[in-house]
Amino acid sequence: MADNIGEIARRFYQHMFAARPELLDGLFNRGNQAEGTQQVALAGSVAAFASALVKSPEQLPEQLLNRIAHKHASLGLHPDQYRIVHEHLFWAIADVLGDAVTPEVAAAWDEVYWLMAYALINQERGLYSARGVRPDTVWRDWQVEEKTAETDDVVTFRVRRVDDRLVKTSLPGQYVSVKVRMPDGVHQPRQYSLTAADDGEHRQFSVKRVRGNGKPAGEVSTHLCDTVQVGDVLTLSLPFGDVVLDDWRPAVFASAGIGVTPMAGMLSHLRHAGSGLPITLLHADTDEASFALRRQVVDDVRALPNATLHVWYESGADSALPVDGVHAGTMDVGAVDLPDGAAYYLCGPLPFMQAVRSALIERGIRPQDIQYEVFGPDLWQADFRTEPAPGSGAEA
Repeated sequence: MADNIGEIARRFYQHMFAARPELLDGLFNRGNQAEGTQQVALAGSVAAFASALVKSPEQLPEQLLNRIAHKHASLGLHPDQYRIVHEHLFWAIADVLGDAVTPEVAAAWDEVYWLMAYALINQERGLYSARGVRPDTVWRDWQVEEKTAETDDVVTFRVRRVDDRLVKTSLPGQYVSVKVRMPDGVHQPRQYSLTAADDGEHRQFSVKRVRGNGKPAGEVSTHLCDTVQVGDVLTLSLPFGDVVLDDWRPAVFASAGIGVTPMAGMLSHLRHAGSGLPITLLHADTDEASFALRRQVVDDVRALPNATLHVWYESGADSALPVDGVHAGTMDVGAVDLPDGAAYYLCGPLPFMQAVRSALIERGIRPQDIQYEVFGPDLWQADFRTEPAPGSGAEA
């Protein structure tokens, strides 16, 4: 299975969408499908789950399940859709493996699938219940109140609620799904981190335009950046996400590029809460002009009595911002002092997070104190070939 699971995942999606094309309308990200990242993430997650059962039959991999459940809940996934997945996934297993799928093998993988499916269904049921919604009522309409260009490629939207229905407050670090109708009539969802403290009336998120560079450009990011204007109505899910701030102990945020967005949301929360905890923000970018949300982030850091900000720019160590340190090149966590007993939060390109996490562990930081957020399918967690597994007791 491990040797062939990538091809199984590819054939599964191909077969399922041929039979159920409506699933591409509002549920699946067709950009991730085209790139193949969703196939890799599915394959790796199933294999990681099965491998964990072999290693520790008495313990389910909760970290893996939590991350998937939150993403599913943000899309309004229905429990009965697991039966659709089962039908087409097992068709793909038999199609790829042929005679190797004996009745015993089929029965074993059937058991694995439903163990994982029911664990996710139960977690998602709990997430829906905690927010007082059903899968088909996670969505709300919000009107664009402000649209701000942060950089040449990043736009921030501030939206306000347009009805009186109960809106659950987000937790710092969470994201929402934004569902937009594309020119061909198909709805496409994308997840965006909330970048400001939640006041119950407004939500704020930032969108980075995905430029094609020889490939198709990001259809949703392009639509949001170019077409959506103040006064337009957007459909947002309730907030979800398993990476949330521990606001009772010191924190270190390490981000690169647009990965600063969940950090901005956490910093905004800390400022509005009047936190006096030691807070350190480490951010890497191409140059200062590329640093999205830099004015908000700097204002929040300066308003916190025990917060510091260090930046790394590929273009050189030049900054007009009131930062505590500006460095040239790539991030070096060994160049700064870190608070004792801190929780660590990482967000940025996968190689960046892997390098920072390794450097922190070498410095003596416990893996269980490091969390990370991935934009798009979680290819790190899904890389079942990595030893030790990125989890290893950590949110990584």
